[in-house]
Amino acid sequence: MSNVTEEQMTLVEHITELRKRVVYIILVLVIGLVAGLLVADPIYEYLRNTEPANQMPLHGFSLWDGIGIYMKFAFIIALAVTLPFAMYQLWAFVSPGLREIERRAALRYVPFVFVLFLLGLSFAYFVVFPMAFSFTSGINKHMNLTETYGITQYFSFMFNLLVPISLLFELPVVIMFLTRIRLLNPLRLRKMRRIAYFVLILLGTMLSPPDIVSDLLVAIPLLILYEISVFMSSLVYRKQLLEQEAWEKEFEEGADTTAV
Repeated sequence: MSNVTEEQMTLVEHITELRKRVVYIILVLVIGLVAGLLVADPIYEYLRNTEPANQMPLHGFSLWDGIGIYMKFAFIIALAVTLPFAMYQLWAFVSPGLREIERRAALRYVPFVFVLFLLGLSFAYFVVFPMAFSFTSGINKHMNLTETYGITQYFSFMFNLLVPISLLFELPVVIMFLTRIRLLNPLRLRKMRRIAYFVLILLGTMLSPPDIVSDLLVAIPLLILYEISVFMSSLVYRKQLLEQEAWEKEFEEGADTTAV
């Protein structure tokens, strides 16, 4: 009876701890949204005065369009801030079950979440978005359509590319982190390679204009990211095996010394 009670208490403690971590993440997300609203205007001005937005009038078709755009900017900023914090909270939640060397190693990955998110944003904005905009605009001109863009439609088109690609760029660091905390390993990733390739190519074709060149320019970097993730996971996993072997050897030597 006491064992059941102890197990129930442990489960309750874990759920309580998890809930606390989730609350922290939500609080940081809200703070990030507020901070994002404060800096949304200069970001909007920068994007509005660069190509292709500066070459055409953008219209507001609703009283809420301006506020909606600011909220979209705030969300991306909040996402960039919250992602590394969320990974830190995940690390804090699972760290009691890790050895000291694993805790230190896993914690080092957290800052790279922010860096890779920015790299993904840059790739999406400077490479994918111009291709997608040029393709869709070219079709409109070919059909002799008069292009009249609403500000919501323009930036929604942009954000629908930026956010998914930025999240996909997190793949290497997320896989390394999950390998370090023993939730993934390179053997499983290699078995999943065909499925992963199919999903990434499908995402690449969905996020890019429907022509083979654009599809390849988006899908190939995603496939390379996956292979980099598998390679980095292999390095982490190999190091884990060496650490495990050294720990077992040290444990056996300690046991032999105690026996003597």
